[in-house]
Amino acid sequence: MAGLSTEPYKGTRDFYPDDMRVREYVFSTWRQIMHRYGYEAYDAPLLEPVEVYAAKSGQELVNDQTYQFIDRGERRVAIRPEMTPSVSRMIAARRQELAYPARWYSIAQYMRYERPQRGREREFWQLNLDIFGVNTIAADAEVITIGDAILREFGAKPEMYTIRINNRRIIEQVMRDYLELDTVQSQLMIKLFDRKGKIPHEAFRDQAIEIFGDANAQVGLQRIASLLAVKSVDDLPEQLRENEEVAHVAHLLEQLRAADITNTVFDITLMRGLDYYTGTVFEFFDTHPDNNRALFGGGRYDGLVGVFGVDSVEAVGMAPGYTMIELFLRTHKLLPELGPHTDAYIVVFAGAEAGAAALARRLRGEKINVELDITGRKVDKQLKAAVKKRVPYIIFVGDEELSSEVYPMKHVASGVEDKYSFERIVTTVRDYRRKQKSSDDDAEFEI
Repeated sequence: MAGLSTEPYKGTRDFYPDDMRVREYVFSTWRQIMHRYGYEAYDAPLLEPVEVYAAKSGQELVNDQTYQFIDRGERRVAIRPEMTPSVSRMIAARRQELAYPARWYSIAQYMRYERPQRGREREFWQLNLDIFGVNTIAADAEVITIGDAILREFGAKPEMYTIRINNRRIIEQVMRDYLELDTVQSQLMIKLFDRKGKIPHEAFRDQAIEIFGDANAQVGLQRIASLLAVKSVDDLPEQLRENEEVAHVAHLLEQLRAADITNTVFDITLMRGLDYYTGTVFEFFDTHPDNNRALFGGGRYDGLVGVFGVDSVEAVGMAPGYTMIELFLRTHKLLPELGPHTDAYIVVFAGAEAGAAALARRLRGEKINVELDITGRKVDKQLKAAVKKRVPYIIFVGDEELSSEVYPMKHVASGVEDKYSFERIVTTVRDYRRKQKSSDDDAEFEI
């Protein structure tokens, strides 16, 4: 009988300790920014009734991308593919009790049945942040500003990414009045525009012709070409510039510039495919030629809370995904050197096992992170393990050291070795830890 495969399920990944250090670093940075802006953490169930997503997320997500099944109570449920419907349900449930604006965030796990590719997996983690109860563009500006703050916290420079901004109401007018499409055609064209950067130009053109129909295709394609040439709100066709939402976009761009965010662009072709967006939509876009793609995005969705049978609550949200952030950091060489949490590895000589264990307990009592070798193997093999694990200090413990209470301790990176009392071990490790933290605030993770 053949052995079981060591490969994870297609579209998922294993996180070994080195991988987890990177993930913890990203999650920790997300949390720091969230707390800096006054956002509170929440969570929601991994399973939801399918109708929660069917109401507003869109049929493609529900029919093609969700993992769903009938439970033993004959209920059709889905593993969550996104968080926005769940958090909207939670807001609806306690709408009258909450203090507004409600600023909430979560870092959670999701699954979507999509084709795995670079930057996209079936199992993924993302930060979800939402502000509820503000109907002005101040909320839109705040969420975009937080996205910018996250990337800057990782060390990114403004030239490494652009922020593309549009408005779904402008999109609706473009479809209805400028491209002269009916409701069904508009939805198809919005989906097509949303895939524009992911399909060949010829495929985009052919699908656009099919949506317009042969009789209207020539004029329609000319108007699409005009839209693609738009670089600012001032470049819009005159009949579109009269839309009050255009003025809102211009005001939003002004607010962002006032916040020293200057790498913004108006992108009339930006759609954001989910059906629940009602106003501002935006995407952060990597400018590196090796990763020239959308990083994450979000927008305003004022109607979603209302589908749960209560009055609507205005909302703006955003969802950076871990995989795309990791790819961005690696592409731009922004990942710091991330070592283990362990401060010291205790190498034990034969006969000193009980005393070494007692020393480890004392050090842990002083909040020093210690790994004690309990294998009984030869000293050289213990040393190889400590070095391979990249532990910064190695402490040697034998009968003589236990008797004198003075221990040889080696700093692995420099190779410097000296003899230390218990108290000096503690102060030396703490000093090292402080220096590491001053050069990299994320040497210790908040998980």
